[in-house]
Order: sequence, then C-alpha cells, then structure tokens
Amino acid sequence: MFKILKKEEWSPSVFAMEIEAPRVAKKAQAGQFIVLRVDEKGERIPLTIADFNRETGAVLIVFQVIGASTMKLAELNVGDSIVDFVGPLGQPSEIEKLGTVVVVGGGIGVAPTYPIARAMKEAGNKVIAIMGAKTKDILIMEEEMKAVTDEVVVTTDDGSYGIKGFVTNAVQALVDRGEKIDQITAIGPVIMMKSVADATHDLGIRTIVSLNPIMVDGTGMCGGCRVQVGDETKFACVDGPEFDGHLVDFKGLMSRQRMYRDLEAQEKDHVCNIGLDR
Repeated sequence: MFKILKKEEWSPSVFAMEIEAPRVAKKAQAGQFIVLRVDEKGERIPLTIADFNRETGAVLIVFQVIGASTMKLAELNVGDSIVDFVGPLGQPSEIEKLGTVVVVGGGIGVAPTYPIARAMKEAGNKVIAIMGAKTKDILIMEEEMKAVTDEVVVTTDDGSYGIKGFVTNAVQALVDRGEKIDQITAIGPVIMMKSVADATHDLGIRTIVSLNPIMVDGTGMCGGCRVQVGDETKFACVDGPEFDGHLVDFKGLMSRQRMYRDLEAQEKDHVCNIGLDR
C-alpha cells in the first residue's frame, strides 16, 4: 500500500498528491511515468511523474478528474493509501546541453515539464518555459517553474493573464524576437502537442512530445498504448513516452483516445442501487 503524504486541490478538477513510494523516488528520472490503481478493482491510471524527492521518498503526481477512476483518486485524503504505484516506467528524457531549450506545458501538462526543465537547466541549457491555460485561475506551478528556468511565458485562452492566445503564439513570439531554439518539449492535450509540432515543423525546430495514450499494463505486453511514429509502430510505455513530434500520427492517436469515451461517461453517471429498497 502507498500512503498519501500530501494533497492539494489546485483547481476544481485538478489535484496534486505526494505519494510515499521510496523505491520509485530513488530511481525516477525526468520524463518517466508511473501506473497506479486506487483499489484492487481499479483501473490502471498512467501519470507522468511531476517531481520526486529521493530523501523523503515522495513522488508528486498531478491529475485531472476526467473519469470514474480519477474521481475515486480525488476522493482520497492524506493518510489514505492506494493499492498499486508502479514505476518508474518508460524511457527518461534525453537530457544534454543543447543551447536554448523551450518546454511547453498545456493545462496539467505543465507538471511533467517541470522536472524536465529543471534537468535541462542543470545540464547547462538556457531554459524557457511556456505555460498555457484556459484562464488564470487554473494555471499551475508558475512559481516552481520560475525557480528552475531563465524565463517563463504564460498564455491564457481568454487573456486573463499573460499573452492572450495559445502556446503556439508564444513559440512564434520567441522566434520573431530572434531566439534561436535548439529543442522544444511539449506536453499537454494531444491537440496542443499536434499544434506545436505543426508550428515547429516548418521552422526546423526539433520537437519532442510526451504521449499518454490508453495504457493497460505499462510493460509493453498488452499493446494498448501502441502509436504510429513515422514508419514504425511504437509502444508508448516502453519505447516512450517521449517521441519526435514531427513523426507522430496524431490523427490515429486521437482516434484511439476516443474509443472508451462513451463507456467512461456511463461509469461516471452510474449510481449503485445495491441495497436500496426500491
């Protein structure tokens, strides 16, 4: 069992939890993920690691309530435990001195860009973070990101904070001011990562995206997380989760992501009548 050490509600549907998992914290590296189950009958939930502390043995996860399983997770509190917390899984981010690196996070995708930004900074890069949110109220981890980067640029869809527009507008603004970008890492909704990859393709900027497809076992055995990257079929859990954004088949990925949407909605709305006198 893995105890919840800390819980914060960052917005009405976004939660951060520190989980006591010393073996995971000891081995975790930027870009890797974990798979958790709330209880023995629970769905496996893959989440990219948002931070880790090797001394305390705590691993930070950030998640949005979008279905029945994440709803169950959000209902737990400090002192409660979850049954499974498996990791670190996947390939770590490639961290090296490149020059100027931009990390782009959209929504809760900001969280997994944080350890990547920190590692890239420690490797000697100039690191610029672009953080996107629909509104100022749901922007997360701004101060944490400022602490590990050279510059933070915020965009909001409604213009309530930072630049009004999307993260791609901020990328273009950096290019327009003459910033030579050696690599972009984008993490967030699939459509956002696709937009960033489309925008950087013609600019010739290497762009890495972190995929979070439907996943079951997280070990490459089930094939549920297969994605098409260039001419190859890859498995996000063992080959990724990071891939060259210019080669990812985003259309196929988005189609697979929608496969269980109706069933998930039914599960959320399900009301258990067992034991009721009716």
